[in-house]
Amino acid sequence: MRIIAGQWRGRKLQAPPGETTRPTADRTRETLFSMLVSRLGSFEGLEVADLFAGSGALGLEALSRGAARCIFVEQDAPAIRALRSNVAALQAEAGCDVRAASVLALGPAPAPLDLILLDPPYRSGAGEVALDKLQRLGWIGEATWISLETAVDEVPAIKGLEAVADRKVGKARLTLLRQTGDGV
Repeated sequence: MRIIAGQWRGRKLQAPPGETTRPTADRTRETLFSMLVSRLGSFEGLEVADLFAGSGALGLEALSRGAARCIFVEQDAPAIRALRSNVAALQAEAGCDVRAASVLALGPAPAPLDLILLDPPYRSGAGEVALDKLQRLGWIGEATWISLETAVDEVPAIKGLEAVADRKVGKARLTLLRQTGDGV
């Protein structure tokens, strides 16, 4: 795994050992960030969350492209070790908030984020549950972009959010979501 673009382009990332964590494939990340760039333009100054973070590849890619800060949330101990190792190797500590916890343990947000990246275990429904809770806790606002990676045969449906783009890449489905006009 490597960073695709930005200040850390080409830098290698460590993946957690074992089969518990499924890192997002480089091709899938390239597709996702192409989808995001076409909508966001720039990542400069964005406040980002990488939930079910694993190695942190998604959030670190956003930081490499200019995001101001990223909150990483992961509960698997080997994945947290890999994530912290990747943050240290890139000397990115200043822009990173690594939380060793369940996404469902997050409390209220001080303000909505600009971008939320979720890569939960496939076929678990965890992404939908997390997004429902994050809406109620103020993490998602009118300007928030959300990326949800699921298995290719999963079609996410979350009350208060609408899919604005959907791509199938290998075994993955990438869905970009926004808050609906009527809110939650």
